[in-house]
Amino acid sequence: MYDVAIVGAGIVGAAVAHRLRQVWPQARLLVLEKAPHPAAHQTGRNSGVIHSGIYYKPGSLKATLCTKGREALYAFVREENLPHEQCGKIILATQEEELPRLQALYKRGLQNGIPGLKLLSSDEIPHYEPEARGVGAIYVPVTGIVDYQAVTQRLLERSQAELRYQAEVQALTRTPEGYRLATRSGEVFQARYLIACAGLQADRLARADGLNPPLRIVPFRGDYYELRPEARYKVRNLIYPLPHPTYPVLGVHLTRMISGQVEAGPNAVFAWAREIYSRTGFSLQDTWEALSFPGTWKFFFKHWREGLQEYRRAFSKRLFWQSLKRLVPSLQEEDLVPARCGIRALALTQEGTFWDDFYFVSQERSLHVLNAPSPAATAALALAEAIVEKAQQTWSLSL
Repeated sequence: MYDVAIVGAGIVGAAVAHRLRQVWPQARLLVLEKAPHPAAHQTGRNSGVIHSGIYYKPGSLKATLCTKGREALYAFVREENLPHEQCGKIILATQEEELPRLQALYKRGLQNGIPGLKLLSSDEIPHYEPEARGVGAIYVPVTGIVDYQAVTQRLLERSQAELRYQAEVQALTRTPEGYRLATRSGEVFQARYLIACAGLQADRLARADGLNPPLRIVPFRGDYYELRPEARYKVRNLIYPLPHPTYPVLGVHLTRMISGQVEAGPNAVFAWAREIYSRTGFSLQDTWEALSFPGTWKFFFKHWREGLQEYRRAFSKRLFWQSLKRLVPSLQEEDLVPARCGIRALALTQEGTFWDDFYFVSQERSLHVLNAPSPAATAALALAEAIVEKAQQTWSLSL
């Protein structure tokens, strides 16, 4: 009998295990992960950016936990001597009509307490990114880069939890003592409490627990290119466009990674499978669940122009390059080499709006992290603290 079973060994699940060990040193903790290793999906398939928190609605959980989590993450990676760098980034306006949106974003950053923000004129931009061009920009010095897979692995080590990989939870059964969890491999585990950090499978696990969550996870694929080694000098650190005003993406951007590679992307297109990473990957179950949900079609209807453009760019290297060339005019199409892709768990409501904040559902002895979008990796340590506090209120844990 374990005290707490955590489903999901991404960075959120790992951070929850780490936090539980801090507040409950004697707890028997179990982490179940369907993949053969931790950080296999969203955590290990992003650009490794430590976000500042500039984009998020002031007062939202995203804004407050990103700021708190960013500083906690920097402290953790320094203490653990994990590779990282606080390198800063610029957010570019490339056309005059974008300048009011740039000013609004700058004011939002000030509201969110982002330190060191600076508005740049077109002449100042090359001092920060010599190859970038725009009519104005925001310099964000607290943005950084890190290896989130390494962070996840270290959090799990520090949690001293029992780890079980290739342990996909197929059935949840409530018992008088807590939960009985049966995996696809036939193993059965028992725990007094359950915390589900299941990412792309979050809504399914909540339904398996007898809950009726108001959100549906719909997968969106993001494709990346990387720059040839000879072209990496064109990007000093991180170069972003202004985020789209209505479509839930930041736009394709250029990111120097902790490995020294420079990634370009991602785009955002509807995916036909939650965890198949090829462009033509298809799952009948995943597709049926997404397309039978009314909110998906309402979302498509609201954003069909943006979605069509994203799909065209997903299958056209030239269109992808043209989007990046707006930021760095010296980039050549041959500088781009196809790279990996990731799949984002987009949480949609019945009305077709995306839920743009963290979201939990809970009941006696269980808590499900139903939505943990970006900046969940940056915010993970603060998010885990909030999750454990909420769990303690729900379950009256005897710590």
